[in-house]
Amino acid sequence: MPTERPPTIDPIAAARWHESAPALSPWLHEEVARRMEDRLQWIRQTPVAWCNWEAVRGGLEGHALVSARYPKARCFVVETTRKAREAASQSLSKPWWSRWTGEQVRLEMPDEGAVQMLWANMALHMAADPQDLIGQWHRLLEENGFLMFSCLGPDTLRELRVLYSELGWPPPSHAFTDMHDWGDMLVHAGFAEPVMDMERITLTFATPQRLLEELRELGCNLHPDRFAALRGRAWREQLYKALEQRLIDGSGSGQLSLTFEIIYGHAFKPAPRVRVSSSSAVSLNDMRAMLRNGPARG
Repeated sequence: MPTERPPTIDPIAAARWHESAPALSPWLHEEVARRMEDRLQWIRQTPVAWCNWEAVRGGLEGHALVSARYPKARCFVVETTRKAREAASQSLSKPWWSRWTGEQVRLEMPDEGAVQMLWANMALHMAADPQDLIGQWHRLLEENGFLMFSCLGPDTLRELRVLYSELGWPPPSHAFTDMHDWGDMLVHAGFAEPVMDMERITLTFATPQRLLEELRELGCNLHPDRFAALRGRAWREQLYKALEQRLIDGSGSGQLSLTFEIIYGHAFKPAPRVRVSSSSAVSLNDMRAMLRNGPARG
């Protein structure tokens, strides 16, 4: 079972990025949130309460879409850094009279087992210990609740990886986990019926400067073998030139193109399995609960 931390993520660098990440919703995160929200139409269960894990980085516009789909549901927003909590408070806090309009947003961690859906957009690929994070999500969900998440997949930045390799430079980013491995982690954490999906999105940029600006908003290089010192102006100009020469798309537009693989995941938290041996005793209340809930998922 995949219980070890990702070998190409430096946990110290991951912690520093987590604290220093800009408290904003990158465009790509918002677009992925929109596409993931559209997948909720296939979920029959309507949550009474749901949790948005790191809504600011995950996409505030996406948060609004999910809130509109479940207008009567209580919402917990979990932000794990001070900057993001302040941004969420400014963007999501409601006036006192909103309690009569059905808008219920709490900027706090829900109790364990208190929500029927946990929404986590574009967070897992930057986590130094994703198995532990998935375990946290599992504990917050009520039995038969479900998880919706997205993250970057291994084909992300493939053009940039080839460029860096050909120039003899260290990797431009850490490696991103395959969707099948995410499915294994979900099962190991106690989830059932994981459904994984992926798609590739190609983004184009007018200049190398704009491309690098976008990448800085999305994250940073967490690879342990990344270049350990500061780069100079000469290297930066070399990078700009290489990007202009190697990343031109084939349409003749002169735009620079980069591939992003997006992984979507969905899984249920099943009720615990109850195994009865010939010498076991089951209370009447437990037996009623077993009959009421039916067979466990998974």
